[in-house]
Amino acid sequence: MRFVFLMDPIESVKARTDTSFIFMLGAQRAQHEVWFCATRNISILDGKVHMSAERLKVIEPQGLYDLDGTENPQGPFEVLESRTLIDCEIDAVFIRTDPPFDSGYLMNTWMLDHLPDTTAIINSPQAIRDVNEKIWCAKFTEFTPRTLITSNMDLYLKFLTEEKQVIVKPCDGFGGLGIFRIEEGKANVRVAFETLSNRGQEEVIVQAYVKEASLGDKRILLLNGEILGAVLRVHGADDHRNNFYAGGSAIACEITEREQEICDALKPWLQEKGLYFTGIDFLGDKLTEVNVTSPTCLQEMNRLYDLKLEDKVVAFVENLIISKRK
Repeated sequence: MRFVFLMDPIESVKARTDTSFIFMLGAQRAQHEVWFCATRNISILDGKVHMSAERLKVIEPQGLYDLDGTENPQGPFEVLESRTLIDCEIDAVFIRTDPPFDSGYLMNTWMLDHLPDTTAIINSPQAIRDVNEKIWCAKFTEFTPRTLITSNMDLYLKFLTEEKQVIVKPCDGFGGLGIFRIEEGKANVRVAFETLSNRGQEEVIVQAYVKEASLGDKRILLLNGEILGAVLRVHGADDHRNNFYAGGSAIACEITEREQEICDALKPWLQEKGLYFTGIDFLGDKLTEVNVTSPTCLQEMNRLYDLKLEDKVVAFVENLIISKRK
């Protein structure tokens, strides 16, 4: 089968941590063709999708690292050929471009909507458009911290007065960028909201602070709504954010009954929308985000539990392709 990965430039791939890389390696191990397509390299001609792509050989990780763990400059890929693939030649597309969900990301989803129904797409372009990774959680108030989404300063200040301590973050943020922990009465109360809301021109998310955040946040990866694995991300000594981009680190963890209950509740929604590979985030027993654009942490889970979770994902996609052709 031919798997196409729509991604940011392959030069930016970090073989030791990138979930997209381990998907590509898993596809190659399963004897599939691995192709890379960069954003803005999708065209539609006579109603058919054309993807300008490169077929890759994925280099096994053993040869990529020095003893200190640094990546080898040779890179993790060898380009075997370059050509344009027509939609009938493509079995599966993995949408793995990193957020933010901007105009380029939106255009990709519109173009991919034209792929035939027999092509497996992970995740559904329509669903990626529908599900904002932070706002969508507001549908599930029984599972989330108390949340306000607004561009109104007065509502924000009232909410802060009620909660005393909140987290303020942009609606389209990623990697821990732009996340502020705000306490009532502190000097940064107004400036943080003014900055993130562009002086009231854009909505921001304000959530009641969850005290368990000091212990880390849990990322659970779901495959077609079923739990694939979990990892606890803990922050460093000089930052309140647990994201790896912000310096967080990974430790092993267990799934609680409450987390399983929430995953079970989300499962039919995710399946109905075609959100096959997702990452959901918890602070304590509270759901905070549903990540659908390019969820990560698979390699961290592999190392912590000595697994190859990518094999399960590849097998699922194989079966999805087969089911679409019946």
